Amino acid sequence: MARERAKALLLDFDGVLRRWDPAVAADVEREYGLSEGVLTEIAMQWGRLQPVLTGQVSHADWVSSVADALEGPAGGPERARAAVEQWQRYRGEVDTEVLDFVREVRAAGIPVGLGTNATDLLDADLTALGLVGEFDVVVNSSTLGVHKPAPEYFQAACQALATPPARVLFVDDEDWAVRGARSAGLSAHRWGGHADLRYLRAALDY
Repeated sequence: MARERAKALLLDFDGVLRRWDPAVAADVEREYGLSEGVLTEIAMQWGRLQPVLTGQVSHADWVSSVADALEGPAGGPERARAAVEQWQRYRGEVDTEVLDFVREVRAAGIPVGLGTNATDLLDADLTALGLVGEFDVVVNSSTLGVHKPAPEYFQAACQALATPPARVLFVDDEDWAVRGARSAGLSAHRWGGHADLRYLRAALDY
């Protein structure tokens, strides 16, 4: 039996709406004599990342822990802190074509939620990137205390959108998140780039 048409859109942030230029981290690593990719490698270690994504520690605490881990490679605590602070000043860039799509969907009367695994810096990032007011709801893992792909995350997102899971279309660039959404009863599409917008428009049928 065919699925019902989606009545709401839930969109991932990083990798879909927000892009990160890898050259920024590479430049910092080069300036401070760090090995290529080490900033992301340390920051994304799951034991370090999971607590900040579920609100157990603050973004500031997470950043401090990254700097602590870099003291040896960077040549001391001051250089490690300086490197991490310089890296963190860059907050990414908005994909304007995706933002135009979000505005188009909302203008058609379809609610759009931002569904992201993020830290308590998310509100500040949305402000800095000019995205305040661009979504009907913002579903932040660190506020919920649970992260994608847990079913509880998607249940909370659907409740925030006031839409049953079967009528929500979720878009993410990570396979594990897409699989989690489908397991929770949502329609889900793995983002591959702007060419996907045609499919998403057809799926929403507005």
